[in-house]
Amino acid sequence: MRAPHARAPPALAAPRAARRPAGPDSRRDPLGALDTNFWGLGNEGTIGYLRHAEIKHGRVAMAAFLGYLAGSTELVSGPHKILPYRGYEPGLTPPEQWDAIPLYGKLQIIVLVGMLESYGEILDPHYTNGGLPGYYPPIKGKRPELVFNLFDPFGFFEQDSPEKKARGRLAEINNGRLAMLGIFSILSEAGAPGSVPALQGLIPAYDGNVMIPFSGDFSIFS
Repeated sequence: MRAPHARAPPALAAPRAARRPAGPDSRRDPLGALDTNFWGLGNEGTIGYLRHAEIKHGRVAMAAFLGYLAGSTELVSGPHKILPYRGYEPGLTPPEQWDAIPLYGKLQIIVLVGMLESYGEILDPHYTNGGLPGYYPPIKGKRPELVFNLFDPFGFFEQDSPEKKARGRLAEINNGRLAMLGIFSILSEAGAPGSVPALQGLIPAYDGNVMIPFSGDFSIFS
């Protein structure tokens, strides 16, 4: 478990000039976000915010990519003696499985994620004020039912050196970037068959819209 008050190591807190991409055509920061000021946070706070957001997006993408693969297996999408939710139908693709979940089930998922997200913002120092981007505070023992931490629930990384943890964070960022490309490649091929030649014929078509997750439940504009 990381220390409760984690500060960014030197590798993640380098001076701004050292982090700015070289050259006007840099592919790493084409919009010049490193020189912006979000919500009055200041430039350093903005960089911390963007780095934290990238790490979280990468984690969500890794979960989504693996979840899509798992949801495509017969073990998950096949027949069940005990239905995982009311209205479950075997043989659905992962996006169709989401559409089949009742509205209240979807709302429960979103509320739980929102609660975890809100707790993850209770940081001292905050990632926009010198804290470690991507750090999630311990939750074990906060309530009787919370017997594991969200990060490193089995304590595999407790004894790792700071250098090894830093390498792990960089590996996580790179894996997250690949996962973002991977999950959007899958969703693109599902929504527009043939749009990703390498996946053509491998991903079942989906006639819904993954960008409208509640289209089967309600619509604000109709």
